[in-house]
Amino acid sequence: MQNSSYDSFWNTSRRGFNRMPVAIRTIIAINTILFVVQTLGGNFLASWFTQNLGFDPSFPTFLTQPWRLITYAFIHAGFLHFVFNMLWLWWMGRAVEETVGPRSFTVIYLGAGMLGALLDAAIAQVFGFAFVIGASGAVTGVLVAFAMLYPRAPIMLFLFPPIEARYFVVGWIAIDILFLGSNDGVARLVHIGGALGGYLLIKAHKNGTDLSVIIRYFEHLFKKVKPERKPKNKNMRIVQDVEIVEEVEQSELDEILDKISRHGYDALSKEEKKKLFDLSNKK
Repeated sequence: MQNSSYDSFWNTSRRGFNRMPVAIRTIIAINTILFVVQTLGGNFLASWFTQNLGFDPSFPTFLTQPWRLITYAFIHAGFLHFVFNMLWLWWMGRAVEETVGPRSFTVIYLGAGMLGALLDAAIAQVFGFAFVIGASGAVTGVLVAFAMLYPRAPIMLFLFPPIEARYFVVGWIAIDILFLGSNDGVARLVHIGGALGGYLLIKAHKNGTDLSVIIRYFEHLFKKVKPERKPKNKNMRIVQDVEIVEEVEQSELDEILDKISRHGYDALSKEEKKKLFDLSNKK
């Protein structure tokens, strides 16, 4: 009975995880793996992660070690820090990714995190230098994107009445501004920079800018070289026909995915949704 309950819980959790949008699922998976490794490694490994992957706003470190602009957002200071960031990302990010597509969502998430870190570096001369870790800046950018896409969506918080997303996010940012320089251990500047990044990027998306081209560029850059095809047998015409069909289907699938990336899944017609379902099951 116990094994059956365990299997049921595991299968349910796995199905729930697989149903997440692909970008959010990947981001949460990377954060989870690094958090587990960091936790199991004890204080030594936690310190190593912070010193080598955390964002150092001092000059010229943030210029000579640019990877920190991204890696800092994938490590956390503790369990609650990790859990709350991932919950907010999952809760607010799903609608954003389903609307803009996984590639554009990834650009918004990483771009907000990077701009948050850069703002922190730019003003660190005033508020002091400190290593920064955590996804809060990137998540704040996602919250802003959600509020801009769904300004009247109700946000349900424990013991509070429903709050429209636009007011909730404004209040969230206002708190960060009010507590700037409070030395409470919270990277307020990173939150504010992340909010600015989310605003600018979702504004660009709404104005017709294809944010996904950034991810497509890196996909093309790191794409594995396709193996050469073996010479075709002239007497086996059926092989050539199958290859043609596969190429046509791949082209149709690419067009549908591009449309999702530009306009979101809801922009697909019923025929396109059915075609996407059929082609996905073949892959």
